[in-house]
This record gives sequence, C-alpha cells and structure tokens, in this order.
Amino acid sequence: MIHATMDTTRLNAIEKSIKGWKSLLSGLTSGLIFYGLLSGLAIYALPFSQYNQFNVLIHTILGLISLVPIGVYCWKHWKTRTGGTLNHYQLLGYSAIVFLVICLITGIVLTGQSLFSNRISSLQSTIHLLSAIIVGLFFALHILTIALRKMKQGKIKTQIKSAQKIFNLWVLSVTFLSVLWGFIGWANYQIPEKFQFFDSQYNWRFGQDKPFQPSLAVLDINDSDQSGHQKNHPLKAANPKYLSRSKSCGSSNCHENIYKEWLPSAHRYSSMDDMFQKVQTIMMTETSPEHTRYCAGCHDPISLLSGAKNSTNVTLGVEGYDEGSSCVVCHSIVKTDVQGNGNYVIHIPDRYLYELNDDPISKLVSDFLIRSYPKHHVQSYSKPLYKTEEFCAACHKQYIDKQVNTDIGKVQGQNQYDSWKNSRWYHKNDPKKSISCRECHMPLQNTADPANGDSSDYYRSPTDNKHRSHRTLATNSYIPQLMKLDGAKKHIQLTESWLQGRIDIPEIADKWVKGPVVSLQVIAPQSITEGERVSVAIAMLNNKAGHDFPTGPLDMIESWVELIVTDQNHKVVFHQGGLDDQNRVDKGATFRADGFDRKGALIDRHNLWDLVGANYKRTLFPGRKDLLQMQFQCPSMARGRVIANQKGEAIGERKDLIQFDTANLQQGINKLHIVAKLWYRKANPEFLNAVYGIGHSKVIPAIMMTEAEQDIQVLHAQ
Repeated sequence: MIHATMDTTRLNAIEKSIKGWKSLLSGLTSGLIFYGLLSGLAIYALPFSQYNQFNVLIHTILGLISLVPIGVYCWKHWKTRTGGTLNHYQLLGYSAIVFLVICLITGIVLTGQSLFSNRISSLQSTIHLLSAIIVGLFFALHILTIALRKMKQGKIKTQIKSAQKIFNLWVLSVTFLSVLWGFIGWANYQIPEKFQFFDSQYNWRFGQDKPFQPSLAVLDINDSDQSGHQKNHPLKAANPKYLSRSKSCGSSNCHENIYKEWLPSAHRYSSMDDMFQKVQTIMMTETSPEHTRYCAGCHDPISLLSGAKNSTNVTLGVEGYDEGSSCVVCHSIVKTDVQGNGNYVIHIPDRYLYELNDDPISKLVSDFLIRSYPKHHVQSYSKPLYKTEEFCAACHKQYIDKQVNTDIGKVQGQNQYDSWKNSRWYHKNDPKKSISCRECHMPLQNTADPANGDSSDYYRSPTDNKHRSHRTLATNSYIPQLMKLDGAKKHIQLTESWLQGRIDIPEIADKWVKGPVVSLQVIAPQSITEGERVSVAIAMLNNKAGHDFPTGPLDMIESWVELIVTDQNHKVVFHQGGLDDQNRVDKGATFRADGFDRKGALIDRHNLWDLVGANYKRTLFPGRKDLLQMQFQCPSMARGRVIANQKGEAIGERKDLIQFDTANLQQGINKLHIVAKLWYRKANPEFLNAVYGIGHSKVIPAIMMTEAEQDIQVLHAQ
C-alpha cells in the first residue's frame, strides 16, 4: 500500500514536470528571462552601436512586458512546487526568484530614472547587473539539475525529453525573435550622414588639402562606424546638424542650468555678435569670402567646418551658425595646439538613435537612450583635455600671417595664454598654487546636473554636487543686451560684478586675492598752498586678472582713468578723463592699442588683415603696477573762479567783464577732494563710427570697475 502511494505520488510529480516543460507560460517566461540576461550582458559587453541601442530599447520594452507573465509563472510554480522537504532543486529555484525580483525592481527603477530623471543611479545599475548575473547562474543550475535528473528508462524518460525539447524550442524562439527585432530595427534605421561633400564651386584658395585655412581648425573625417569598422572618407565637410542643436542638451531635465548659463555667454554669441558680423562683411569686401575662414575657426566654427565660408554662399553662414561655439563643437575637440588661431582637431561623435530628429517621440527615445546607456555620451563629451589651459589656448592666442595680410608676414595679436603662463598665477605642476582659466572664468556652482562632481581637482570630489559655470564671465556686457539674448539681464549684472571684483570664488580663495580686478591708489601731498601746481600720481595694480589688463582686441576695447578734483563745496576744480559729447575720452590715460596699416593709417575697423604694427599700446601685466602722473593748478582766493560773464559768453572765450565766484572768494578753498575712477567699455567710438557709420545710434555703456579717493588740505598764502 505504501509503495503504491509512493508510485502514485511520483507519477503525479512526473506528470506535473512534463506538463511544466510543455507549458506555454513556462517556455515564454523562460525565453523572456533568457533574452533579458543575454541582451543585458550585450549592453555592457558590446561597443556602442546602432544595434546595441535597439537592444537597449527592446531589453527595456520586453522587460516591462515580461513582468506579468513572470509574476504569474513564479506564483504558480511556487504554489505547485512548495511543500515537503526542502531540497537543492527548491533552494536553487527560490534563490533564483529572490534575485529575479531584485533584478526586476531595479530594472523598473532604472527605466523610471531614464524616462523622468536626469540620470540613472550607478548603485541601482550595479545591483541590476549583479542580480541579473546571479539569476542567470541560479536559473541555469536550477534548469540543468532538473533536466539531468535521472529518470526511469522507457516511456517516461522519452516523454520528459520530448517535453524538454518543446521548452527549449520556446526559449530559443522567444530569444531569436527578440534578437531579430533588434536587427530589423537596425537594418531599417536611417541616420543623416555625418559628413557632406564641399560645394562644387568651393574655393581651395589656400590648398587642396587645407579646406579651412587660414584658420588652423581641422575636421577629423576618419572614424569608425557604429559597427566598429574604420571608415576613411574623402575630404569632406561636416553636416551642420552634428555640430549644432545645443538646445537638446538643456531640455528634458538634463543640462538645463549649464545650457541657461551658456545662452547669453560670449561663446554662444561669438558668431551672431553684431560687431563680428559687421567686421566679417568688411573683411569679405576688402579681401575675399574665403579670408573670413581665419576668424571663423573661433567665432563661427559650425559654418566653417560645414564649408559655408565660400564665395558661393552670400550669408557665409549655415543652419545652427547662431550657436557660435556650440556645446558639441567645444565638447568634440580632441586635440589642441598652443599656436592659437583656432588650432584644434574636432572628431564628431556618433549620435544616439533619433537624436537629430525634431518630433517629441524621437526626443523621448534619444533622451531615454542617453540616460539609460550613458557610457558613450560621457566618453564622447567629457575629456581631460577640457580641464587644461591648452584647451583654451587654441582660440585665446592669435597672430596674423601672409595668408591674411598678403605681404606683411607674422604679426602677433591678442594672447591671453602666454600672458597667463608667464604670470604669477602659473606654477608648473603645482595646482595648489596655480590658478587656471576655468577656475576663474568657470567657478563652481551648486547643482543637481548629471555632470556634477569631479575628482581631477584637488579640492573636489565625484559627489560634490557642483558643476563649472558655463557663463565664462569676462568683460562683455553689451552684446547680450544688444542681441536681447535669453538671460541677458542677469548676465550683465554678473559681468559688472565680475569686472568690479565683487564675485568671490570660495574654492580658490586660499590662493587668489581679494579686492578689485585692478586696484587704484591716489598718491598726493597731504597739504598744498593755494595757487600751487599739484602733482598727483595714480598707482594701478593688476590685482586679479590672470593675463594682461585689458586684453582681447585692443583696437576696439578701451579702458581709462578719470580724475575728478572738487573743493569742499563739491564744485569741480579739475576734471580729466571724462567723456565728451561724442562719447570720446577727454585726454586721460587710456589702456588700449593703436594699430596702423601699410600707409600708417589707424586700424579702426578691426581690419587686422591690414595690420602692420602698433604705435601705441598700454596694458597692465598680471601682478604688475603702473603709475599715472597728472598735474593741475590749485585755485587761489585771489584769482577766484572764472564763470560766464554778463554777456553770456562761454568759458574760454574773451570777456570784457569777468565775474568771480564770490562765495569762494569770501570763504576760500580749504580742502580738495580727489577721486580716481577706472572705466572699461567693449568698443571705443572710433571703431563704432568706422563700422556703423557716422550718426549711428550704438552707445556701448562704460562700466566703472573701481575708484580711489584722497583729500588734500589747502593752506592759504600769507
């Protein structure tokens, strides 16, 4: 009786086993699990490719779909197999289910983060991967131990093997169809070509192998396709879509803060800058459209690298040109040279699926892929090079040679890099003493941006929740206002604060200095006698700037010191360095450069193609001082002060009857108050008149950077 019961129980178990192997739910569920494990490992193991991106999408979609059948199957299987003495088959099965639940939960979390957050959690991703590997091991052991379990010879064994074949067929079919789905998507996907042919009328003025000169920018056209095969292109230009579309970087909760910082920055408006466009038009007229390539390497790289700087293109621009130095342009540079003149190499990274499409669904898919499969994105756009001063030097160093000025030869232009490298702010191989370009111009900002954190700086960590500001604050507060750029108001306020030295940078506070960018000190005698000639010195120190002050196109830029002397009644005794009715500086010490051309005429339109040299240049080297000497006559009580006469004649004209300021005659002058002010503006009126024409309405505001005061006691003569 006992043996009969045991045989019946065993037969029931065998029947359940056969039924389980044949079950559609069992085969479908196991196939989905097997494909999930296989595709998941492929995501981590295979290189970035179009197929592997489809693999990510299908892995996610089938993973979500499989939640229902896997849940139902595990519940039924547990109810069927539970009970009795715990054996190793059950232990393996239970363990597989536990880790499968962990894997599915982390998969759901990662999917949600990829859809609705700005990045996935590295911890969740690691748990998802490890739990999947463990599930695979337990799942394989569980199936194999059951499949290899010894059965009685004969009909039962044959039935079990037949059922197992059905199970295997289901698993392989589901896996094959899922993989095939990915290949079908890959085969039917079309993406715009990364490179395009130059116009048939493209002018190769500077050499058949130098399409972008006189700029020294280079486009790397030899790359690997998304299958890993090397592709050697004939000489081609870039498809502008691959270099523009910066807006996509700041949307969908990704780099929103960085994008907003970049919008009103000089890097963004470098090509749409109205003054640049005016000068480019003059250069095109006086030289050729092809010569404008010289400027475009730094000002308009998208148009340059797309082959738009050519006589066949009236606008000299292209789609996306108004992004200037776009996100992708800067973050696709793989090599630079401190020779300057836009000396860099750009390697255009492969884009994600549908990233170049404009419809909302494509945007959703590409954003999902970037966040769920971020390795390619990070490796393509984040490189150690970007944290070096040499990266900046590619554009922040300039010279003109015979390709531009025809017969003159090499003439040095602006050069921030060498100025910094020879300054007190550079200490070779000692970052704790050196202050780099980005430490000043890209200070840290609190952020939740996915690009936050960095371990390469000694004062940072990978989880510091900070990013480098992409405003690149410097001196230009005019163009954001003129072009009415997004965020212009805040950017202008910050630029003024920057020029005045009122922005603190905590991370470098221990190695930088406090106070204004350029400090002033009035040096004057403590007392003088009325009627005496007074000598006043203004001591200036380039206190904070890591390069010369001022720097940049010094034929346009202008900085000067204004000196105002008033008496105790606040009446002006002496004034130098004010602005006249044409907005020009009235004498005073100016910091700028006056270049001249072949005929000795002033370079007043930023016409560097005519530049021979400079007959005047005054700047302050980093950490160095300059002394400005000024003199004025202290009024005496006897002479009084000349005012308009009864005939209404102006001061300075001959007068029949002179009146004196009787208030001062009675009281006398007993104190003089001296105020020195340092002013800065982006363009001088001579440049504006030459570029826009006399009678233009452009007025570039001057910003007062700092001021200093001093009182002098006036002694009355006996």
